[in-house]
Amino acid sequence: MGGPGDPPEGTPEGGPGGAEDEYRSVVFDESFVRAARLQEFSAKERMADHTPAVRRRPPRHRGLGRQALILVLLIAVAFGTAIYMGVRHPYGSAQTRRPVESLRITVIPLAPQGKVPGATDAESLYARSPAAPFEVGAEGVPLPASRSTAHFSDSQVVTALTTVKDYIVRSSLYPEVLTGREVRPARSLIDSDQLDQFDQSFDHPAADGRHAPTGWVIRIDPARAQLADDRIRVLGSLEAGEADSATLEITADHTFVYALRPTGSAADAPASLFTVRRELTFHLDRDDLRTHQVQLITSYVQAGPLACVEDSAAYLRPLLAGQTARSGTPAGTNPYETDSPTALCGTLAAGAQPKV
Repeated sequence: MGGPGDPPEGTPEGGPGGAEDEYRSVVFDESFVRAARLQEFSAKERMADHTPAVRRRPPRHRGLGRQALILVLLIAVAFGTAIYMGVRHPYGSAQTRRPVESLRITVIPLAPQGKVPGATDAESLYARSPAAPFEVGAEGVPLPASRSTAHFSDSQVVTALTTVKDYIVRSSLYPEVLTGREVRPARSLIDSDQLDQFDQSFDHPAADGRHAPTGWVIRIDPARAQLADDRIRVLGSLEAGEADSATLEITADHTFVYALRPTGSAADAPASLFTVRRELTFHLDRDDLRTHQVQLITSYVQAGPLACVEDSAAYLRPLLAGQTARSGTPAGTNPYETDSPTALCGTLAAGAQPKV
C-alpha cells in the first residue's frame, strides 16, 4: 500500500516519486554533454528554417595521445640505431683497425750444378724425382684439423684457413696466373689496404724486397717456358695461430713442381722440372674474415733451376732441359744503402733434380 498521502493506486508514472527517481543521481557534466553525438539547436537557431530540433555533431578524431606518440618515436629510433650498429660492427667490436703491414719479399734463385735433366715424358720425370709422392693440384694444399684460439672461434679459424688455401691455389696453380696473363684471381683475395702495393708491384716490378710480382704469385716467363703437364705436384702444410687478440696468423709452407717445355715447342720436345718453394705468412683480422681476404705479410721464395744473373722479380725464368747456368755475378748489394735489398742466390742440390 501507498503512504498516507499517496493515491490508492500509487504514484502515477512520470510523477515526482515515480520511476525517474532512480536517475536523479546521474549528473550530466560538461564532458558528457560535449561527447554527445546529438546537439539541440539554440532558440535563435530554431527560429530559422531548421525543421529538426537537433543536429548531429561530426565525429571526434581520436588520434594517439602525446605520450603514446613519443613512445612510438623512441622505439623507432632505438630500432634504427640497433640496425645501424649491427651493419657497422657485425662482430660486435668497435675497436679501431690497426694499419696493415706491407709485404716483405725474398726471392732466391737456385742455380743447377750442371745440365738440367729432361725427358719427353713428364710422368717419368716426376716418378724419378723427389716429387713422386706429392699430391696433384689443390689436393696438395690440405686444411689441417682446426680448433679455436683464445680470441677466435673454430668457425673463424676454418674461414681463415680456407681463404688462405684459396689464395695459394689461385696464385700457384691457375694457368692464367702462372703464365702472366691474369692477376685478378689472386688480387681479388688481397686486403684492400694492400692493393696499392700489389698493383705497383705488377705495374713497376722492382727487386727491392717490396715490389716483386714473384713474391705475390708464381709467375713463369711465358716467352721462355710453357706447361708440359697441367698436373702440377704439390706438398705442404698450413698452421693457424694468433698474431694478437684481433688478428689470426696463418703460416704456409708448400713446394710446387712444374713440368715445363720451351715455349712454342712440339709436344715431343724434352720436358724438365721446375721447383718452387713458398713460405708465406698471412694475417687476417675480423674484417678480412668477413670479406674473405688476406694480408700477405712475408713471402720467402726459393726457385730453380734458375740463373743467378737473371732478374727474378718480374718473372721466374727457368732453365730448361739441357741448359746450364750461365757464368756471371749476381746483382750487387750495397751495404751503405739501408733500403737496398741483399742479392741472394743458391745452388740447386743434385738430389733435387730427377735421376737420369
